[in-house]
Amino acid sequence: MSPNEFRSCTRRSFLKKSIAAGAAATGFTIIKPELVRGAGKERLRAGLVGCGGRGTGAAVDLLTADPNVELVSIGDVFEDKLQKSLANLHDPKFLMDASPKRVAEFTGQPLDELVDSVRKRVQVSPDQCFIGFDAYRKVLASGIDVVLLCTPPGHRPDHFEAAVNAGKHIFTEKPIATDPAGSRRFITAVKKAEASKLTVVSGLQRRSQREHIETVQKIHDGAIGDVLELGANYLSGPVLHVDHRDPAWGDMEWQHRNWYSFVWICGDQMVEQHIHTIDFCNWVMGTHPISVVASGGVAWRPREELYGNIYDHMTADFVYPSASRQYPKGCYRKVWNTVVGSKGRSDGIDMGSKGLDPYVQEHRRLVNSIRGDGTYINDGMTVAESTMTCIMGREAAYSGMEITWDMITASNQDLQPKSFDYKLAMTVPPVPVPAQYKFV
Repeated sequence: MSPNEFRSCTRRSFLKKSIAAGAAATGFTIIKPELVRGAGKERLRAGLVGCGGRGTGAAVDLLTADPNVELVSIGDVFEDKLQKSLANLHDPKFLMDASPKRVAEFTGQPLDELVDSVRKRVQVSPDQCFIGFDAYRKVLASGIDVVLLCTPPGHRPDHFEAAVNAGKHIFTEKPIATDPAGSRRFITAVKKAEASKLTVVSGLQRRSQREHIETVQKIHDGAIGDVLELGANYLSGPVLHVDHRDPAWGDMEWQHRNWYSFVWICGDQMVEQHIHTIDFCNWVMGTHPISVVASGGVAWRPREELYGNIYDHMTADFVYPSASRQYPKGCYRKVWNTVVGSKGRSDGIDMGSKGLDPYVQEHRRLVNSIRGDGTYINDGMTVAESTMTCIMGREAAYSGMEITWDMITASNQDLQPKSFDYKLAMTVPPVPVPAQYKFV
């Protein structure tokens, strides 16, 4: 996808084109399992790529969401991560504290029955466990219908593109890239997925949360008047931090094991975490910002190898105010949005009713779309646009420049390594310093 195509393809225009194209082709028909695999309620076969905490959680969420799905294949760069994930998926104590518990509390279903159902549908045989940088390709070739892409985001464009080319329905965690080049690759694959009616659901779970959906709809309907200002705040801690490096680990293995400390693979906090609250702002406004001025830096993270080259705080002014910060343990943490209107204000959920756990609901949307039980879903453009918004904010903070939407979508920045090997030597760029860091 060219920069000009990305700039002109807003979410609204993309959806209009998608609906028009579908309507022209046999009434917007959705590919259903009965058209390709047999009976509509036959179990969907799922594969997991990325067996960390979020990947394991997504697998549990999917199995909790629908009783006619089974997990049959998993892959990761590290065998220890894969084996831990598999053990947790079979462990009743682990599952008791995961999404089955939240669903049981909301629906009244017996928790032990939900947990037992999830465990029984983990049907991963030893020959369906794949290790290495090419594990994702082996998962995609293992006879699955739907794949969960849950690796660190630096790998997302490559994995998503391969999943679409393999004709799989996709749950993709957010963000979908760490640089503009990867975002454009992802968008090209999104368009191909839409043309094939492959379902794509993203990990922006607020888009599946009833409280947020109903509140945003009421804001759009004028409940608080004209939107005058938005605030997005993400005061949190790091997703993970590995506090030691095994001497046996090469640079690439080390950066994968401590992935949240390196820009190329995590994107920094604004991209990796703050995307939830910034996506909410885009959702309310119905589009992306046109420019941003931002600042940030390193306050508490030591400038040592263990801490990589990301910031621990950023503040960004889009067309709506936005701020993010990481705090060490023991400090105040909170994630929230504010929408100020000419007739009132909202926190984004105050006008909605409580619904099912959104981490499970997003997987219900996934399965229902695959089976044709409701409307076809492709969240790809939404999550891509919000990812690019966050990259735009990060680059403004790093460079000290005002960055416009046109600038970020035309950027040649490509942070990804050109080869992958556990022992590959990788030089870590320094922590960005405004005026010294060059936006490209």
